[in-house]
Amino acid sequence: MAANLREPYRHYYTIEEYFALEKASDRRYEYWNGDLVCMSGGSEQHSTITSNIHREIANKLRGKSCRSYTDGTPIATPQLPPYRYPDTSAACGKIHFRSFDGIEALVNPTLVVEVLSATTENADRKQKKDAYQALPSLKDYLLVSQTAYHVTRFSRHGEFWHREEFSGLEAVIPLPSLECELPLRDIYEGVVFE
Repeated sequence: MAANLREPYRHYYTIEEYFALEKASDRRYEYWNGDLVCMSGGSEQHSTITSNIHREIANKLRGKSCRSYTDGTPIATPQLPPYRYPDTSAACGKIHFRSFDGIEALVNPTLVVEVLSATTENADRKQKKDAYQALPSLKDYLLVSQTAYHVTRFSRHGEFWHREEFSGLEAVIPLPSLECELPLRDIYEGVVFE
């Protein structure tokens, strides 16, 4: 039986090809069972929100045993190997990294933040959320809208995850795992919605 010539050819990458591309490129990619998703780029709003969050968390962690990481630091996700690139993360205590063919990935994040976009929202809400929440060190997972002043927080309470919604510029997200709070006013500084 002949192949359907109307279907475009699709290359499925081996994990070795993926690691070679990761090391050779200045862009970041996530590996999804043979498919690659470019995580670089994005809207001006996405960049502003991501920068604001990283800056605010980094400032609040000064002098503490925690550290904030940018979107260039991958998180090792055994449930969705090998790793994911969140928009911001933080880790506390003794921080561990694992090398994946020369790519250093954080193993024990305390906080993971994803700024939602049309192309990644479904994965951020489902597969990536499940993969991050499977990490024993993770205490908080934030999903940040770039179309409204809104953040969804998933926080670990023992074996269970609790979901909270925060809306409006007056809302403040408690982050007891980092011993700080994150006001939405700071997250959305410089961002105006029509």
